[in-house]
Amino acid sequence: MKVLVVGSGGREHALCRTFKQSEKITKIFCADGNAGIARVAERVNIKPGEIGALARFAVENRIDLTFVGGETALALGIVDEFERRGLKIVGASKQSARLEASKSFAKDFMRRHNIPTAGYEIAESPREAVEILRSGRFGIEGAPVVVKADGLAAGKGVVVAANRLEAERAINELENTVGKEAVERIVLEECLFGKEVSLLLFADGEHFALMPPVRDHKRIYENDAGANTGGMGTIADPSLLSKDETAKIIGEIVEPTMRGCREEGFPFRGILFLGLMMTPDGARVIEYNARFGDPETQVILVKLKTDLVEICEAILNQTLDETAVEWETGSSACVVLAARGYPQKAQTGDVIYGLDKEFTDVNIFHAGTAQDERGNYITNGGRVLGVTASAENLSEAIKRAYRAVGEISWNGMQYRRDIGK
Repeated sequence: MKVLVVGSGGREHALCRTFKQSEKITKIFCADGNAGIARVAERVNIKPGEIGALARFAVENRIDLTFVGGETALALGIVDEFERRGLKIVGASKQSARLEASKSFAKDFMRRHNIPTAGYEIAESPREAVEILRSGRFGIEGAPVVVKADGLAAGKGVVVAANRLEAERAINELENTVGKEAVERIVLEECLFGKEVSLLLFADGEHFALMPPVRDHKRIYENDAGANTGGMGTIADPSLLSKDETAKIIGEIVEPTMRGCREEGFPFRGILFLGLMMTPDGARVIEYNARFGDPETQVILVKLKTDLVEICEAILNQTLDETAVEWETGSSACVVLAARGYPQKAQTGDVIYGLDKEFTDVNIFHAGTAQDERGNYITNGGRVLGVTASAENLSEAIKRAYRAVGEISWNGMQYRRDIGK
């Protein structure tokens, strides 16, 4: 079987590594990959957004299965195009991807289906968003406000403002951060308080299989300070959700979401990501993603026991209810190593040292890497590496990850030292 993975980050490196473990796979391609991915898959010089070119490549190379990593290709309709050509592909349809591609669509969807989430208002422009804040229709003067760009923003379109003045400043600066298209609409939300947790699931339109709960660390600096990023590290640990909490989330969020998608004509197939806040009143949905997260994928897939190809086939055949998806016991942790300047303009081209070291139960997933003319690995993006470790308990997994981090260096390397704390 020949597989094509679409994307170029640490998530896709983890996907390629997991597919590599399947006895059913004879060849893995990745479009367009990175220097680390090149060690386990053949890189294809086609960008994830070039839907037509990817479909032609899949036809010409007789690809048996395509797996989409990132949100951009899904929002552009890659799944619809591949299915139109009779190609097998795992991912959300263009309609389903709206749950991520449009924050306003997702909020209205949750309202229609009584899915617990934060109170919100939708503005049709930055000016209207400021007017809503000043009118007093949203929130209390001085209370925290969450400002969200409606469109895709690579994890950087959310600002938690301490008060109205900060929220106004965030609205005015958002376009420069994420681009004009992403802020054609702006969502204003009440600020929820509690512990964040993410719950991902495989879905075939009718059935679903839960993955281990994970927690992401979004802010660039320790103690959740500084700007939001695409993610500076994650942990996977059973203690993040109790059995009772999981059962309530299934009944109040997962099942209504799956049912709502079917009722509205877009049964959800692929990977559904629930970003949750565990408030004193129960779980509330912060956001949906229509794909694997990055770096959530890294800590999840290192725990997967079941052949990923079998899971993909079950999604395509709508037989997830007949497939036993099994996971390793214990915990895992991922520490993201980022380039100087991230999450603004990242410095690239620095030689990475220490990647020749060997570590026990540690995987180093490449995200923003390339190779220079001498064959050295160099930085080629904001988030460069995801150092991911597994162990029987979370404390040991974190220790193993940071032990490996201590062996890696480059000019300007930055990372958080409190992942999982």
